[in-house]
Amino acid sequence: MEAYLLDWANLLLRWAHVITAIAWIGSSFYFVLLDNSLTPPEGDELKGKGVDGEMWAVHGGGFYHANKYMVAPRWRPLPENLHWSYWESYSTWLTGFALFTVLYLFNASSFLIDKTVHDWSPAAAISAALAFYVVFWVGYDGICRAFGRMKNGDLIVGVGVFVFVIVASWVACRFFAGRAAFLLVGSMIATTMSANVFFWIIPGQRKVVAQLRAGQTPDPIHGQRGKQRSVHNTYFTLPVIIAMLSNHYGWLYQGPHNWIVLVLLMLAGALIRHSFVARHKAHVQGKRTPWEHAIVGTAAIVGLTLWLAPKPPSAAQVAEAKALAAKPAGYAQVRTIVDERCVMCHNATLHQKNVELATAEQLKQHAQAVYQQATVLKLMPLNNATQMTDAERDLLKRWYESGAPVN
Repeated sequence: MEAYLLDWANLLLRWAHVITAIAWIGSSFYFVLLDNSLTPPEGDELKGKGVDGEMWAVHGGGFYHANKYMVAPRWRPLPENLHWSYWESYSTWLTGFALFTVLYLFNASSFLIDKTVHDWSPAAAISAALAFYVVFWVGYDGICRAFGRMKNGDLIVGVGVFVFVIVASWVACRFFAGRAAFLLVGSMIATTMSANVFFWIIPGQRKVVAQLRAGQTPDPIHGQRGKQRSVHNTYFTLPVIIAMLSNHYGWLYQGPHNWIVLVLLMLAGALIRHSFVARHKAHVQGKRTPWEHAIVGTAAIVGLTLWLAPKPPSAAQVAEAKALAAKPAGYAQVRTIVDERCVMCHNATLHQKNVELATAEQLKQHAQAVYQQATVLKLMPLNNATQMTDAERDLLKRWYESGAPVN
């Protein structure tokens, strides 16, 4: 029953996390588009009101006219009812951390730890995973504070943060199971994005609003910091998404150089995102769309595809495979593999994902799932904790393709 309830918590938290993430990312993308599509106001009326930029848009059968005031409207007091974009961020982080807790922290020995990578206790792995969030935020925030306002500060901060992400990726893949490492790096960056909103963007905006309503001239540092962190969040978005998605694909994180795979995927996402940001500016300025960064990002993905492609089998391996394919894979052989590699987590007492494999009938019922998870995706056993061999996976494949006999 406990496993069943945890599965429901997993499903509902994942659903809520995706919904809130869509709201946050959609809002972020829209405001980046808006900021980079603004043009100076043409009419004297808008100039007189203090409008610094305007954008006309058409959507859903109507026309929209967005105005941006860098400080405050000149023609009226600042409205009491202001829309604040922050609950999308907080809700995304809260649901994501809750999902991480239910799936990874409650099952640290299975999901966080791969003893072939690093053999440590669940408590130590959990502590280290939580420390990732804190250490990365402190380091990132320190880089921004130390170099953000210097000459060429944006470039220096960008390079510094990129190097920091590379180091974090290497450390995560060095100590955690590959799947957990990819997720941990993505959630680490996502935590920093929410921390930007919580510690800098929203507090800065509140101070500006309070100063304006008090008739004071707002300190420009709040706007500068908020803009800097908002831009960082924009470039973090696609790397976070690909890190979260890629942990579902074993062939990405199971290799010896998985940290390089993760870094290249995230770099490709950031480059592609930059092309879209630059596209908005180019469109307003009447220039060509600068797709160069997206091309480089796409080339990185193509390079990864070629690098990770399985090597063609040798003549001897082909001959061996043909010989094995000619041999029937009987239930007795499969039973031995399942008992040794799978039943410890899929039995009457502990039936992970509501899958039991202890009897012939149960194995027959879940034959397709066994085939998909163990031979096609190679995700099970989780982190290959029971050390299932390629030969055993091939035998399961031949057994399933011959009709999954259990007699």
